[in-house]
Amino acid sequence: MGKNIVHKILENHLVEGALAPGGEIAIRIDQTLTQDATGTMAYLQFEAMEVPRVKTELSVSYVDHNTLQTGFENADDHLYLQTVAAKHGIYFSRPGNGICHQVHLERFGVPGKTLLGSDSHTPTGGGLGMIAIGAGGLDVAVAMAGGPFYLTTPQVVKVHLTGALPPWVSAKDVILKVLDIMSVKGGVGKIIEYGGPGASSLSVPERATITNMGAELGATTSVFPSDEVTRTFLKAQGRESDWTEISADTDAHYDDVIEINLSKLEPLVACPHSPDTVRPVASFSDLKVNQVAIGSCTNSSYTDLMQVATVLKGKVVHPDVSLVISPGSRQVYKMLADNGALGDLIASGARILESACGPCIGMGQSPVSGGVSVRTFNRNFKGRSGTKDADIYLSSPETAAATALTGTLADPRTLGDPIKVPQPEQFLIDDRLIIPPSDHPEDVVVRRGPNIKPLPVKEPLRKSLEGEVLIKVDDNITTDHIMPAGAKVLPLRSNIPAISQYVFSAINENFAQRALKKDGGFIVGGHNYGQGSSREHAALAPMYLGVKAVIAKSFARIHRANLVNFGIVPLEFADERDYDQFSQGDLLIIRNLHTDLKEGNKILVVNVTKNREIPVKHGLSPRFIDILLAGGLLNYTKQHA
Repeated sequence: MGKNIVHKILENHLVEGALAPGGEIAIRIDQTLTQDATGTMAYLQFEAMEVPRVKTELSVSYVDHNTLQTGFENADDHLYLQTVAAKHGIYFSRPGNGICHQVHLERFGVPGKTLLGSDSHTPTGGGLGMIAIGAGGLDVAVAMAGGPFYLTTPQVVKVHLTGALPPWVSAKDVILKVLDIMSVKGGVGKIIEYGGPGASSLSVPERATITNMGAELGATTSVFPSDEVTRTFLKAQGRESDWTEISADTDAHYDDVIEINLSKLEPLVACPHSPDTVRPVASFSDLKVNQVAIGSCTNSSYTDLMQVATVLKGKVVHPDVSLVISPGSRQVYKMLADNGALGDLIASGARILESACGPCIGMGQSPVSGGVSVRTFNRNFKGRSGTKDADIYLSSPETAAATALTGTLADPRTLGDPIKVPQPEQFLIDDRLIIPPSDHPEDVVVRRGPNIKPLPVKEPLRKSLEGEVLIKVDDNITTDHIMPAGAKVLPLRSNIPAISQYVFSAINENFAQRALKKDGGFIVGGHNYGQGSSREHAALAPMYLGVKAVIAKSFARIHRANLVNFGIVPLEFADERDYDQFSQGDLLIIRNLHTDLKEGNKILVVNVTKNREIPVKHGLSPRFIDILLAGGLLNYTKQHA
């Protein structure tokens, strides 16, 4: 039997285990990336391992999240990131150079390589034929120190593409269709591999849009073949030598196959408050829109913004709409400026932001109270925009541009003759804002501002756990619910005592104070607990508050790993109906925890308040169990160095 793309790349990087369904494997990591919201903590963890230089082929530190400098905190963190990168062999992409995933696609991604990033949208690299995986910062720090990355052997789902996209339909509509089919938890434990004759009709930026937003499926990653389309893109980036062909064998095996005829797609939109609440744009008749935001790592490429500029040229944005645009990289920004498209955007009334994540993470440009914002972003979780009662719709750049002109959610097919922006034969190449590591690391002094606090480390796991249910939450709780982003919270990423005060603040503003007062306790959750961002602070800050275990119906992949990495026990109900047997304030006891973790998959939780014994399961690998017993991955790594 032939091999699919996923297995070809994984086998080439396998260092432990075998590609057997459900088994644990470890793979060698070629490249890593971090961004500044997660990077400060990742490099503090890397420093704690006392490894002088990174051992990967390439590691890059990007600044793209915390660029709004309303105080000293973000600027201090940027200086720390620049100096620690210089000292330890890491390339540093300066503020203003662009969003990590867009820049990495342009300048560093290599087909067939593995990439581990401390950002959940690292799978963007799959558009180039990489196995690119998002993870917590501590996992990335271990990879930089030369350690492998562990994961459960994923199922491989093929999305077989036929046909070609009709006019005014784009790659964003493709991934919205996949989300409509699979849902936000349908990709858990899976890698999505795109193929079929329709794949060759999609450019690398279009493919990257699709793999980027595959993170919303809960998938481990997504990947496209590396073919002549890939070669053309890399040649235009001056990197043709990085190209290698990667394709699935004709008789490759897949665990499931989804068929999508691109020719039959229409413009789609994800409605509040989940990326999988998908509807055709044409089904809306008169939805008034207050704001349109174009950009993010999903839709800020040169061709995306050229498409928008062409639509807006000679026109003016509707008077009731605020239009903001964030070019994905300095390369994109400068090319738009050089060819006059930036002037067309400005003339239309668009407000041009810097090349950064910006509004996508609630870093400015929050919509009006009760407003409607149409965004080309990847997430529309409630409150993520910074306005709790706003409704966020996710769309393609074409739909966003049409909406900006009309003031209502508009089908771009009403704009008239189709526009097709070709890929440039040569991109602007100027890497002067990417600083290579120092040739004399011994002379580099790492600069630490007063907001950078010592890294909290958990004690080894106790044999028995006791405490109250601190909070009980529903299905699809995101890391934004657990640890909010935004301009108020993000600057505290390197100060765990301070940022921990915001844990669950969007749901229960007194959670942190109650957790500290009760000396920690338990969290009870529903399905897909911890979906969304890779931010390890959603585990690290609860650990600081004394959270001992999370009992849920099911977990999102990255968050489950982050809980283990910081010594919090993730447990699942053996019978999910037992979720109803818990209430906030119940006193729980788990005895014989060490023995039960090692000897089987059954653990008893005693609900003292309700006088019930409730069985739960852990499903953890022996390695994960050892990490928990050590009190987290940092302790475990030091023990096994």
